[in-house]
Amino acid sequence: MRGFFDALSEQRWDDHRYYHHSRINQSLHLVSAISFVVTYVLLFTHPVVAALFGWTFAMCIRQVGHFFFEPKGYDDANQATHEYKEKVKVGYNLRRKVILHAVWGLTPLLLYIQPTFFGVFKAPYVGLTGYLQDLSQIWIALAAGALLFRTIHLFFLRDVKTGLVWFTKILTDPFHDIMLYHKAPLYLLRGELVEPSKQTA
Repeated sequence: MRGFFDALSEQRWDDHRYYHHSRINQSLHLVSAISFVVTYVLLFTHPVVAALFGWTFAMCIRQVGHFFFEPKGYDDANQATHEYKEKVKVGYNLRRKVILHAVWGLTPLLLYIQPTFFGVFKAPYVGLTGYLQDLSQIWIALAAGALLFRTIHLFFLRDVKTGLVWFTKILTDPFHDIMLYHKAPLYLLRGELVEPSKQTA
């Protein structure tokens, strides 16, 4: 188990040092993390609301920071190019995220055109409430599928432990991000747009 948690710490550290330089990105991750914790709770009581809130707000605001505020140039602190970081990214790098969000963005239109979603549902939805209920099920399945797909993919690309560590990291990221970035808005208010360089963990 010690090796598992060491690997988890390493993945978390690599994710932070490579992809979370911007205080704006960190602050958005804080908002997203809190939102995902709410989503986790809602999954057990209001799954439709959880799926809609999780994808349209918690997930989107998380990715805004990566796409628009995170530096894309040469990383002097880690002596790595953006291209290198994208290549060695364990989870979903920016290219994979674009594909995932493209699929997510197309599902509402596909469900509207195909009310049974190509036979997935036995009967077509009725009204807006039925549409949102079916859409939420598709989005929950998409989230679970994306998580399991990359986990199993890592089994073959790396090894089983790496995949299971990443799976654990993703599920626990909201709680870890709250601990890690809870002061980011304060630093941002002080005018610190980028976290000072750290050469070691």
